[in-house]
Amino acid sequence: MTSLDKNHWFTEVSDRDGSAFSLRINKLLEQQQSPFQHVAMYETTDFGNLMVIDGCTMVSSRENFFYHEMIAHPALFSHPNPKNVVIIGGGDCGTLREVLKHDSVETVTQIDIDQVVTEMSLKYFPELCSANDDPRATLLFDDGIKYMRDAQAESIDVIIVDGTDPVGPGEGLFNHAFYQSCLAALRPGGVLVQQSESPLMHMPLLLEMRAAIKQVGFGALKTLPFPQPIYPSGLWSVTLARKGLGFDGFRACDPDALNTLYYTPGVHQGALAEPPFMTKAFNQQG
Repeated sequence: MTSLDKNHWFTEVSDRDGSAFSLRINKLLEQQQSPFQHVAMYETTDFGNLMVIDGCTMVSSRENFFYHEMIAHPALFSHPNPKNVVIIGGGDCGTLREVLKHDSVETVTQIDIDQVVTEMSLKYFPELCSANDDPRATLLFDDGIKYMRDAQAESIDVIIVDGTDPVGPGEGLFNHAFYQSCLAALRPGGVLVQQSESPLMHMPLLLEMRAAIKQVGFGALKTLPFPQPIYPSGLWSVTLARKGLGFDGFRACDPDALNTLYYTPGVHQGALAEPPFMTKAFNQQG
């Protein structure tokens, strides 16, 4: 067996999960210490370019479509007519690209605290940044928590929280105060969606997050699992919440017109069918 030496392999060690994940690399392309976090870019042998933030894998050329499509399209198709969208985080700009595939969308404001992430994505993931110059898009480099706290009441249709794990800059995106700000900013029937970690590895965090969202007054929740090969366990999730309404179906689309690699109406429908281990945990929570 080949040893996982640091010159040929990048390894993310997750002490909290008792696991590790490695990708074989050709070289380190660039690294920067921003005011908020350490951002590194590697060239891998099989996954294209790889972005790593504070030692954690974030996005690669090969598999990013799973995450970007599942955090964007289920939420947007669950809304009858999404016009005004806000993305908190999302600095690699892949989620922005997916949102702008929706013709109904009139404005998208993306707020990421770390400009370095977007600068490196422009350089090493230009395909993810292909919609950055769309006239409907506004990119801000600021505090997303403050942005939502100051947002005009009932002015947004869909809020996408595309943040990192709940540590460092992303920690404040997983609490009651932030969810209360989101609820106030959404129009009636509006949708909040947030990356919600691995339901297999991080169920206590997922339950805590769902409880906080319910407690501030959202009407309905759905957690959708999906594959995410470079994240712990390979199984990830997004959680959708609706203001004042339940989730009673979603608008179908033509997958060819949407030009997706994973999302289809069938995949969306399948993700709504909770695996029993998730249903059991959610029911025990109440």
